[in-house]
Amino acid sequence: MIPAEITGYFQYLSPENLATIPAEFNIINMPSSPTSSSSLNYLNDLINNNNYSSSSTCQDLMMSNNSASDEDHNQNIIILDERKQRRMLSNRESARRSRMRKQRHLDELWSQVIRLRNENNCLIDKLNRVSETQDSVLKENSKLKEEAFDLRRLVCELKSNKKNINNSNNSFLREFEDV
Repeated sequence: MIPAEITGYFQYLSPENLATIPAEFNIINMPSSPTSSSSLNYLNDLINNNNYSSSSTCQDLMMSNNSASDEDHNQNIIILDERKQRRMLSNRESARRSRMRKQRHLDELWSQVIRLRNENNCLIDKLNRVSETQDSVLKENSKLKEEAFDLRRLVCELKSNKKNINNSNNSFLREFEDV
């Protein structure tokens, strides 16, 4: 116990009673808290051993400490209950905001899913159209290659026929010239 706590005990005693406090009143053996049950027991022992000349004053001191302690204790409980209520309200509000944020995020994700599904369907349709176009272009390309091949063959035949015609014409002309 510190000296300030001791003076707190004796503020309830009148100055003339302070002079009658015996030397056995040892500060070192006193409990550390003025409102603890051991300090009240310590004061009770002092009163019962008649170390104080004014036992009624000490009893008043104990009663006043008990009632003050009870009032302080009740007030502390009320303060703690108020804090607990405020904390509970704050936690509820925080949880409500958290649920709202979560719901908003979920809604955004669902709208993103719908948008991406629509975009995916559009891309699939576009891919199908491009694939159909590619198939038709490949068929046309194949047809054109066949036509080109046929035309080359025809040109080759014509060239060979022309040579043959020229050769036969030349031979006819030679024969004619020889005559």
